[in-house]
Amino acid sequence: MDHRVMERPMLDRVLVTGMGGELGTRVTNLLEASPEVGAIVGIDVDPPRRRIPRAEFHRIDLRDRARVTALVREFDPVAVLHLGVYEPNARSAPAAARASTAAAALHALGAAAQCPSLQRIVVRSGIEVYGRGRGAATRPDESVVPAPTSDFGRSLLGMEGVAASAAAAADVPMAAVRLATVVGPHFPSPLGRYLRLPVVPVSGLSDLPFSLLHQDDAATALVAALGSGHDGPVNVVGAGAVTAVQAVRMGGRIPLPIVGPAWALARVATELLGVPLPDHVRELIVRGRTADGGRAPELLGCSPARTTTEVVKELYDWAEVLYLDVAKREAA
Repeated sequence: MDHRVMERPMLDRVLVTGMGGELGTRVTNLLEASPEVGAIVGIDVDPPRRRIPRAEFHRIDLRDRARVTALVREFDPVAVLHLGVYEPNARSAPAAARASTAAAALHALGAAAQCPSLQRIVVRSGIEVYGRGRGAATRPDESVVPAPTSDFGRSLLGMEGVAASAAAAADVPMAAVRLATVVGPHFPSPLGRYLRLPVVPVSGLSDLPFSLLHQDDAATALVAALGSGHDGPVNVVGAGAVTAVQAVRMGGRIPLPIVGPAWALARVATELLGVPLPDHVRELIVRGRTADGGRAPELLGCSPARTTTEVVKELYDWAEVLYLDVAKREAA
């Protein structure tokens, strides 16, 4: 992404929830590299995915209200970057993901709202909040009223509501960064795993476009939102779009058209292969999912560096495995 210097005072204490995930670790590394960010404390049930030389990590389940509340109040953050959002079938089953997302928002943001030093809140959300119901805008901007039609979309909107209440109680701005579906190397994405199947079920009735966002661009946007002090929603979407059939063919896979009740069989088959198909991913495959991210450069001072097509290509490039014939190498 292109960066703009953050026009704000130094953020002395930044709390990062969900630091242990791939996105949380990347965000933390960006914060560590900024001279405008002081102490960084992170919370998650899993440890960070890579080295964090400056941040202080606490391995706490965000559902543990007592421990989360005690840590947040003791740290007294100036800013909170809430990444404690769990996508169904990314690293958690749908029910667990929904419960963890709700609990993380209530416990961490509720405690933060009572901290006297709090100045701003940024939360990771997604364009799934707009939904894909009949008559819904095909490319919604931030003025469109959210109407989620998937479990993940409803979970995200509920989290946004908790964050808005916490921000109102503390009288601070709250930025809801609505990311397009995040995909990239090493990122735990149910869509990424689905598209890498050798044979990929697609809609036999429609082939509507969807937009993606690379994990690095997502991390940069979230850090930019923290620096901007923006109040309200902002869409962050990779330029362009692809359809399911186009994406599958880009990866050299075979698209398998599916209609009506056959989707139930496809869901069972993919789950047996270790690739569950949550409803928000099926919705994207069947009905598409894009959004207008045109305000991000103005509001955040940055825009995604990778297009949707580039994200898909990188996903498949990473998926390729080169097998080495050790015996031939030793003989040579």
